[in-house]
Amino acid sequence: MSETTSPLVAGVLDPASAALDVTVADGDGFVGTVPAGGSLRIVDLHGNQAVDTLFFDAADLDNRYSPMDTVRAQGAAYLGTGSQLLSVNLDVLATVTADTCGRHDTVAGACAQESNVVRYGEHTRHQHACRETFLRYGARAGIDARRLGHNINFFMNVPLTAEGDLTFADGLSAPGKHVEVRAERDIVVLISVCPQLNNPCNGWNPTPIRLLGWWPV
Repeated sequence: MSETTSPLVAGVLDPASAALDVTVADGDGFVGTVPAGGSLRIVDLHGNQAVDTLFFDAADLDNRYSPMDTVRAQGAAYLGTGSQLLSVNLDVLATVTADTCGRHDTVAGACAQESNVVRYGEHTRHQHACRETFLRYGARAGIDARRLGHNINFFMNVPLTAEGDLTFADGLSAPGKHVEVRAERDIVVLISVCPQLNNPCNGWNPTPIRLLGWWPV
């Protein structure tokens, strides 16, 4: 299976015309609906900030993003321009239409207080984690723990070893890098701006992101 992604492509939509323009603080989250045909741009404001993201069919929240089907269908371990994000029912939820980073993980999943303890020790149990953000913001949209699955980690660099193991490495992103997706149906987007402090996925310093959205008229 290939690790490569498509060539870098910058989004052309004008931020001045965006219907959505919000800054989400490090460690915080976001939940919202993107209508079919709408575009959502995620901007890494300061560089090397992992953005844990889940997608759901707005008409059926159980029809959520499936990393296994997405990776199998595209034959690549990482997402890039042109990647179609498939659901558990094999519906296309969204398509990546722009990407200026070139490396987005869809295998490693989200950090949790429990996994932090396993990986880094009992002293990390008190630290906030993405799963808690997903639960807090997901509740606003009817997304409970049962509906949480494996997520995309935009801007996160997780190299695969020859043995199939995952490693957490320094990111390839930089200030202002962005990724943009087009909704192929009405979707709910659930985001956690990762607060992880124990590996380099956030450059050891979590920072805010910017969300821009353009909806069809």
